[in-house]
Amino acid sequence: MFSKPFLRTTFSLAVGVLIGAAASVHAAEPLKVGFVYIGPASGAGWSYAHELGRQEVQRSFGDKVKTVFVENVAEGPDAERVIRDLAANGAKVIFGGAFGYMNAMAKVAPEFPDVAFEHATGYKTGRNLGIYDIRTYEGACLTGVVAGAMSKSGNLGVVASVPIPEVIRNINAYTLCAQAVNPKVRTKVVWVNAWYDPPKERDAAVALIAGGVDVLMQNTDSPAPVQVALERGIYGFGWDTDMAQWGKDAQLAASMLNWSVYYNKVVSDVMAKRWKPGNAWLGLKEDAIRFGNYSKVVPQAVKDLVEARKRDIISGAKPVFGGPLIDQAGVQRVAAGKEPSDKDKLAMHYFVKGVEGTLPK
Repeated sequence: MFSKPFLRTTFSLAVGVLIGAAASVHAAEPLKVGFVYIGPASGAGWSYAHELGRQEVQRSFGDKVKTVFVENVAEGPDAERVIRDLAANGAKVIFGGAFGYMNAMAKVAPEFPDVAFEHATGYKTGRNLGIYDIRTYEGACLTGVVAGAMSKSGNLGVVASVPIPEVIRNINAYTLCAQAVNPKVRTKVVWVNAWYDPPKERDAAVALIAGGVDVLMQNTDSPAPVQVALERGIYGFGWDTDMAQWGKDAQLAASMLNWSVYYNKVVSDVMAKRWKPGNAWLGLKEDAIRFGNYSKVVPQAVKDLVEARKRDIISGAKPVFGGPLIDQAGVQRVAAGKEPSDKDKLAMHYFVKGVEGTLPK
């Protein structure tokens, strides 16, 4: 028979091994990272760009992370429910990929103080709520360079989503950078008052073409505008992601968002326990925007113009909104040699000279 001390020692060792094994398993649990999308996770556009970022996080960190996403989440109560469920089910990082998720994230974040919440395009922050965005207007500028060079009529069009500063900045940047190539450029705008609504986007594109537009940009998420461009024999662009599979050579180029630059950083910081909520606004300089996937109809000389303007934006030699900046009414908004602050850019609610259309007050 075994002595009691021997049994106690053996039992203690066995318990120790089990506890050690359990701790090892617990330590090996992957970091759960949640993503919330306002549109579909496949196809094209804004939500798909976020999905590509999620996929890159999974590739970069492998079995150290478990990424999950919820698509087609409406702003408001639905968003709050989904975000709370992700946190309650173990997500330690949650990215909300739409402006309309801001209030929901600001409400849920205090309930889960050990979760890192990150909200795209908003302005509310908190102890565990950060915000992030991409300077999409820089990609719109490069789009404008191509449009100004390729348009035969000088009449450009924009299928626009909703009249918030982000979209207004993009329309203005598109117009200004096209005018730098062709001073006669004019830009027509049709609002669809939705981020993703293919029938409305299609109708808007058709209306713009009927109005004499021969190059389209869009600030919406479906490939409907570039499909219409192909059908009607004009040009368009991929927006947020490449849309060439729908537009073929009618897509002159694509301005593509690379969210993985920020997502990888946040995940790495959370893992290293150094994450702090901040306010990030990334652009060409940080490789958050990638411009390319040119159609074969775009001459090398036009590509060279784009590369030159890209270098000038990154270096600051020629900022997108460098003055003098004149609005539709002829009022000087930015003086010569000056540039609006980021605060002013974020509040931009006027069209520059050359944009046709009005804005709600």
